[in-house]
Amino acid sequence: MPNVRVVVVDDSAAMRALFCDILDQAKGVDVVGVANNADKARDLIADVKPDVVTLDVEMPGMSGMEFLEEIMSTNPLPVIMLSSITQAGTGTAEKALQLGAVHCFPKPLHTSQEEFSATVQQLGDIVIKAAAGELGLDAPDGNSSYEPDGRIVAMASGRDGLDALRAVLAAYPANCPPTVAVLDADRGEIDNAVTTMRGTVACEIKSLADGAPLEPGTVYLAYDPAYHVAVEPGDTPRLRLLERDPVGGIRPCADLLFGSLARANVPAIGGVLLGNGSDGAKGLQMLCAANRATFALKPAEYTARERFDAVTALGFATNALPQADVPEWILDQTNAATPDAEEPEAA
Repeated sequence: MPNVRVVVVDDSAAMRALFCDILDQAKGVDVVGVANNADKARDLIADVKPDVVTLDVEMPGMSGMEFLEEIMSTNPLPVIMLSSITQAGTGTAEKALQLGAVHCFPKPLHTSQEEFSATVQQLGDIVIKAAAGELGLDAPDGNSSYEPDGRIVAMASGRDGLDALRAVLAAYPANCPPTVAVLDADRGEIDNAVTTMRGTVACEIKSLADGAPLEPGTVYLAYDPAYHVAVEPGDTPRLRLLERDPVGGIRPCADLLFGSLARANVPAIGGVLLGNGSDGAKGLQMLCAANRATFALKPAEYTARERFDAVTALGFATNALPQADVPEWILDQTNAATPDAEEPEAA
């Protein structure tokens, strides 16, 4: 029986090398080509006619999701999505499967010999089953049991928290909780991150607009330095863009957003991701005093910890969460089917 012929598509040279190494060591599998973007992959696939394609979710230009949709509409073949944000059950994985991917495989976070050997065996088996048409018949339920309970999610993040934010949005189902995130980072860097996320997540990322309704399935990212953002109460809470002076030298200000939710008694949860400065800490304290569930992301070693330390210094009880736990915590808190959460511990 001939070996399964695979094309590896990933914008990272390191990841292309890693997955080529993994697949080259898998029995019954041959890597017949690599590409770093959709344009090159399109020509390569037409030329070598592989049995299976492995495809990165996040790529510059045309995203992996967009290219997956093109493949399925023009030249259907088994596609395995490879990414750090395609763990089973996430909104991104669910979207990929709906578009026609046969499997979603997470990129290994570590490269110990033991994990590498296990990945060789696992991914090799998946590729062979994909070529044989033994995958993709039943998509996992993922977050199909999720039903938003109406609470708004408000978050604040600096540059170091962008990866955590991406993980949250990747985990979101299409009917995610209405979400507003205030971002304090370089405008160009955020624009690039938003462009990539829009093509890879199941939820909808919208541009800020005064009076925009906060409804399930929508995420608003606030980083325009011309406006603060607040939430106005109502049957459907709405965003308000405010042309006020910077607060503590910051605009948009997370403390102002959190404070608007606490003062208006709008059902919400709030959290602070990583970043420099203390913006968001006092507002989070206000939400906590209003009996709203809150969290602060625990910084890993060598990451910015000023915001976490600012929350800790205020001494109120909040949930101190590692990055891996944040997406599940948010969805559990806002799921109408989830039992009441336990009392938080001090950060």
